[in-house]
Amino acid sequence: MNTKTPPHLHINSLLVRYPGASQNAVDGVDMQLARGEIGVLLGASGSGKTSLLRALAGFESLAGGEILLDGQCIARTGHGLPPEKRRLGMMFQDFALFPHLDVAANIGFGLGKMAREARRDCIHGWLARIGLDGFASRYPHELSGGQQQRVALARALAPKPAMLLLDEPFSALDADTRGRLAAELRHLFREADITVLMVTHDQQEAFALGDKVGVMAGGKLLQWDSPEALYHRPACAEVAGFIGRGAWVDATCLGLAAGKVRLRPEALRLDADGVLSCEVLDVRFHGPGQVARLKLGTDEIELDLPMDVQLQPGEQLRLSLNSENLPRF
Repeated sequence: MNTKTPPHLHINSLLVRYPGASQNAVDGVDMQLARGEIGVLLGASGSGKTSLLRALAGFESLAGGEILLDGQCIARTGHGLPPEKRRLGMMFQDFALFPHLDVAANIGFGLGKMAREARRDCIHGWLARIGLDGFASRYPHELSGGQQQRVALARALAPKPAMLLLDEPFSALDADTRGRLAAELRHLFREADITVLMVTHDQQEAFALGDKVGVMAGGKLLQWDSPEALYHRPACAEVAGFIGRGAWVDATCLGLAAGKVRLRPEALRLDADGVLSCEVLDVRFHGPGQVARLKLGTDEIELDLPMDVQLQPGEQLRLSLNSENLPRF
């Protein structure tokens, strides 16, 4: 007897094709999320990540495959439930708060015919959760970008959707606010026990939030895995090149077997007895430290340094190498 819990979201062989396009926007994607998991899709513009999210939301029809949510088929080739029937909460880049409604009315917008007292309790409960007690009567233009983002999130979650979709939710915010909110939202998602799929181009956001992270390119999902696996065990050279910093170098320069290695700065350190010999090309400030650009054989690599290390262009260095977990192809 199979007692394995079925996935909350199951996307099977998904195809999305736009009229007149020479290739599929989403090309044979398979992915799953368990109930309460947070998934994040990464990729450059045109990689297919937003098209996949729109197909899940019901804004794009399927040219192939199917989407199951909580065991129910919500879309398949030539058929799909309308967006309002899919029990999905959605939050997009511009938050889309209603400017003529105050915070309480924005949060309560999707609560339908809920009784007045229950509606009031729900709204005030969400205000407390998002740290905006006392803001019920304010209007969107009176809020900061981070506060608007929290209100939009509360509005999406208040009706208790089966799943939450986020499309570049932090793109309109400054870097400090983005970093702070990522940790807060992960805690909030856990507390709400909500399954989440988010699209972003920011790797730090993806790794801070995601239980599962996927890299998309050319409509294909190249790898769908934990953040740690993506970084240390990329499935292909394209994923290795997309995730994190680093340079491709000839493996023989490192004393390793033939092929290409993704050499990352954290794998190197200054060592007078090190096995690698490099020439300093330049050094630049990269707060709170420095980054040195070095020539290793015919390749260029980077080395992170503290501010108290002084190097000059043309200087010869020796480095030691930690080759563990370096992607090789």
